[in-house]
Amino acid sequence: MVQQLQPTAVDSDWLYPESDGKPLSDNTVQFRLITTLQGGIDALFADDHNVFVAGDLLWYPVEAVEGVSKSQAPDVMVVFGRPKGDRRSYKQFTEEDIAPQVVFEILSLSNTKAEMDSKFNFYERYGVEEYYLYDPATNVLKGWLQQNKGLPKNKTSHKENDNHCHGWRGRVTFRPLCSPFYSKFELE
Repeated sequence: MVQQLQPTAVDSDWLYPESDGKPLSDNTVQFRLITTLQGGIDALFADDHNVFVAGDLLWYPVEAVEGVSKSQAPDVMVVFGRPKGDRRSYKQFTEEDIAPQVVFEILSLSNTKAEMDSKFNFYERYGVEEYYLYDPATNVLKGWLQQNKGLPKNKTSHKENDNHCHGWRGRVTFRPLCSPFYSKFELE
C-alpha cells in the first residue's frame, strides 16, 4: 500500500526565532545607553506613525534558504516608512522589503573586532544607510553614512565635549550628535 504524504507548513518560529540567546546588554551602562537611545529616538518621532524604532530586536533581511535564516539584532534600529507597533522580530521581506535605515551599536568589553566587523558587513550588505558605533569607555561615537550603495570604510568620530556636529546630516543623528537624548522619564 502506498500512502501519499501531505505537505506540511514549516513552523516559522523555528526559521525565525525571536531570540538569539544573547543578553540585551553586558552591563548597566550599556543597558542604560541602549534604552535611553531607543526611547529618545522613539520620543523624537512620537508624532510620526510611520517610524518604527526598536531595541535588540532580531532583523531578518531575507527569507530563509534551505532552513537557514540570516539575522542580526542591532542594539537600536530605526525604520522609516514602517508603522509603529509590536513585532516578535523584524522580517524585512514582510515589511515591504524596507531595511532599517539607521542602526546603533553600543560597545561593551565582550565585543571583539571580528564580531563588530561582521556586524558592519551585515549592515552594509543589507542596506543600512547610517551606522553608529558608540564606545562608552572612551566616549567616542563613530558614524558611517551610506555612499554608492555601501557604508564607506572611513568614518566620522564625535566626542561628547565637541561643540559642533562636523556637518553631519543623517536622518536621526543630527539630533544626538548636537544634543543629548533624554529618557522617557526625564522628558516627563
